[in-house]
Amino acid sequence: MGTFIIEGGHQLKGKIQPQGAKNEALQILCAVLLTAEEIRIDNIPDIIDVNKLIALLKKLGVKINKIDKGSYTFKADEVNLKYLESAEFKEDGKGLRGSIMIVGPLLARFGKGYIPKPGGDKIGRRRLDTHFEGFINLGAKFRYNKEDLFYGVEADKLKGAYMLLDEASVTGTANIVMAAVLAEGTTTIYNAACEPYLQQLCKMLNRMGAKIGGVGSNMLIIEGVDVLGGTNHRMLPDMIEIGSWIGLAAMTKSELTITNVSWDDLGQIPNVFRKIGITIERQGDDIYIPAHTNGYEVQNYIDGSILTVSDAPWPGFTPDLLSIILTVLTQARGSAVVHQKMFESRLFFVDKLIDMGAKIILCDPHRATIIGHDFKSQLKATTMTSPDIRAGVSLLIAALSAKGTSTIHNIEQIDRGYENIDERLRAIGAKITRVAGN
Repeated sequence: MGTFIIEGGHQLKGKIQPQGAKNEALQILCAVLLTAEEIRIDNIPDIIDVNKLIALLKKLGVKINKIDKGSYTFKADEVNLKYLESAEFKEDGKGLRGSIMIVGPLLARFGKGYIPKPGGDKIGRRRLDTHFEGFINLGAKFRYNKEDLFYGVEADKLKGAYMLLDEASVTGTANIVMAAVLAEGTTTIYNAACEPYLQQLCKMLNRMGAKIGGVGSNMLIIEGVDVLGGTNHRMLPDMIEIGSWIGLAAMTKSELTITNVSWDDLGQIPNVFRKIGITIERQGDDIYIPAHTNGYEVQNYIDGSILTVSDAPWPGFTPDLLSIILTVLTQARGSAVVHQKMFESRLFFVDKLIDMGAKIILCDPHRATIIGHDFKSQLKATTMTSPDIRAGVSLLIAALSAKGTSTIHNIEQIDRGYENIDERLRAIGAKITRVAGN
């Protein structure tokens, strides 16, 4: 396991540019399987989860050419379907949750798609029912091998259908959309996810020749086509990284500019940070955060009751940033409740913050009450282990604000979602060293 050594308590200063969006990349890369023509994708983040998916596509027979940093071409004209039934694929697919989204494109184009039960963050149960119920609605036959934890769907020809999703799953919607674009007839997906990254996927598919209406709404209407062609696509900046840098600026009382953030795709993110007292200024397409030398104060509700920050499907607040919000609240002036509705294990990292001196009451697996220190009591350095991507970055932000030198183990979890994070933080003044694992 790799380790970060962090000397906390230093103010940072400068500009930082967000990487390409991880969650968009996992969808867009799977979509290259829908055509035999070449697709160019730019602004791909160089992170473990994305690189694993690129490696998996290569083993599937996709021809991949790296043009420049973050820019690749993909051509899936000789897909090796035998790899899907190999022991190697069963092992490769388990290590990446995003691998589930190869099933829709493979089913649509080749009539079959297989996947081992995928891995990813240990943040609670993450069901796959929405994906497979969607494929079944389109006419696929589903099978599941309990011994191997291996899923499969097959169909001679998918047929369009009306479906009401049981939840507005982003990956589920993406997978079903990718299957439906080559289905025969019309598919209507109601209660569809409408996140910007899902919109990006639909726009890319439409440029490839798909006919998807209602993009950006919770009802997508898809007219199936026979074949899709190539296109170019550039990924949005990662909104989770943007939120992470906002939290970092507040906790370290730093003056930071986050560049090229695609403001119109940030939704509630700036509003929620403002509610906990953080000053966020729009400068063109940049976010400017002044140094919060006097701290930041939580806004209560109009009737004076305590603020609750909770996650919700887009355009609500993304669950991926609740760990960051919780950490930032530990030094706020005032108190708030964080309610993580979607995943029942995502708040279990708060014991590390409590060890650092934070005042947090974990009410149950989904809710925590945070009593802010208002910087009157600085967090203390400690040694900790990163449990997942977002908790790992939250602990890193806490360590950068803490008094003394902290150690974070298992930083591969952080590397799964953040590109060269230590180099980029050092560029704005952070005292952080990477130590390679054994």
